[in-house]
Amino acid sequence: MRLRALLETDALGLRLLGGEDELDRTVRGVMTTDLRDPSRYLSGGELVLTGLAWRRDAADCERFVRILAGAGVAGLAAGEAELGAIPDDLVEACSRHHLPLFAVHESVAFATITEHVVRQVSGERAGDLAAVVDRHRRLMTSGPTGGGPEVVLDLLGSDLDLHAWVLSPTGRRIAGAGAPLPGDRGALLAGEHLAATRTGRRGPHRAVIGGTTYSLFPIRNTGRTTAPATARDTRDVRETVLSDWLLAVEADAGDWPAARLDLLQGVTQLIAVERDRRDAARTVRRRLAQEVLELVQTGAPPAEIAARLRVAAPVLLPGLGSAPHWQVVVARVEWGEGGAAGLDAGPVAQSLLEEILVDPATSGPDTADRIAVAHTGDEAIALVPLPAAADLDGAPAESTGEDPAEDGATGPGLHAEVLLTAVQNPLSAGLADDGRLTLGVSAPVHSAEGLRGALEEARHARRVAAARPGRVCAAGHHELASHVLLLPFVPDDVRRAFTARLLDPLRDYDRRHRAELIPTLEAFLDSDGSWTRCASRLHLHVNTLRYRIGRIEQLTGRDLSRLEDKLDFFLALRMS
Repeated sequence: MRLRALLETDALGLRLLGGEDELDRTVRGVMTTDLRDPSRYLSGGELVLTGLAWRRDAADCERFVRILAGAGVAGLAAGEAELGAIPDDLVEACSRHHLPLFAVHESVAFATITEHVVRQVSGERAGDLAAVVDRHRRLMTSGPTGGGPEVVLDLLGSDLDLHAWVLSPTGRRIAGAGAPLPGDRGALLAGEHLAATRTGRRGPHRAVIGGTTYSLFPIRNTGRTTAPATARDTRDVRETVLSDWLLAVEADAGDWPAARLDLLQGVTQLIAVERDRRDAARTVRRRLAQEVLELVQTGAPPAEIAARLRVAAPVLLPGLGSAPHWQVVVARVEWGEGGAAGLDAGPVAQSLLEEILVDPATSGPDTADRIAVAHTGDEAIALVPLPAAADLDGAPAESTGEDPAEDGATGPGLHAEVLLTAVQNPLSAGLADDGRLTLGVSAPVHSAEGLRGALEEARHARRVAAARPGRVCAAGHHELASHVLLLPFVPDDVRRAFTARLLDPLRDYDRRHRAELIPTLEAFLDSDGSWTRCASRLHLHVNTLRYRIGRIEQLTGRDLSRLEDKLDFFLALRMS
């Protein structure tokens, strides 16, 4: 705002005592002081308010005005409450230093002037920042010259004193200005955002963590609908909630004016452009993964698969001197009954798996260049390159690549128990009470011959994870026993017939009587046939457990005291 605007505001009652030619100066702030030397608190452009308590004689006025002029203040407003009329020596000093001087009537509080100036300056800054954001948006839309979202977040901090971070659905920091979020606060904020979005509440969402209030704004890909969650159907929410970024602002937006909310919405749209650009950069890696996956699943010759891997290696792991090992990760997203109608879960699982693998808590700093995830049906499959064992620990690789269960079982690579460490809580909030994410991780293999086995191994591991309780579960190759590795070689119709013969009578009984015979059987086998441990695990009396096991034996004609029958039930449950 200009000094002239202050003089024209009747409510302030200011009288101009000198400096009429300088009224076009810009006011950038306001400061009230009665210090003899306030220079350390001045940065230029302020309207200084003073009650003249520092004045003893004319020399004081000269020194005080010289300090203000040297600091580049916009003007000086002196109150009449202390001395009555403004001293002539102050008027003369301001005239010599070309500093505009106003008289403040004793009926006008300095707080009134301060509030008016702050309101005007903040509004103008927000308008200026909005223009900058719009210009930055156009630059980013036309090319990567805008500097990324960090530039706009810096502007929010410097001009509006808003600290903000762009977070992934798991809470991973994508961009931010200033210090990073402390500890696991990013994951907690992501969980709050996902849970609020699933309930259909309109953003921004308010979250209080560690005594600090945050406002959470969704960032959706520009190609998607931008309607609020209440206007979108459940299917669309499920497709987007687990992949949308969010903007976390350290402030309570509940009482913000519409102009500031519109500004933040513009910032989210700008960042969405960057999100689309990063997604487009993954297109090549996705295509490579899809091509390799199709070759593996159709039984292509190993030489053909190896040739495709040689093309993929430089793209996924640039600068690698020797041929890498490969690891396969399989993910699947499933929804409860009635919730999955018409939902293509493959792309959702693909987006989630890309996010999980790029998380720096689970991988190295170069993982953004190593993600290659394809999807087929409801399943997402990641092809992850790893440096050969010799590159990682200095020892020559000894694996053959023929047996994924032995290849790299204790060596380098991704580990199921580590993959979900940082993402389990926020994703569980996003899946709510009707969704599940399960992952399986293979052992590393070093050749095309081992890749098919690695894919089957990862799928088996995912099935093991699916048998566990919880919204987000993972299992690795080391959790697969040797008999599980043999199951892919059993024809599908044989497996289905075997499973139906043993388990269908129990399922039918559970459906009619809600007897929970299947969960009881699983717990009994997991407890190695121990009556005490199994009863404790199920919170049952041992006699109740004995009754259920007896009913299972009666319905199936099997004896659970015999090793052969225990093994048959174990395999049937694993194949179901």
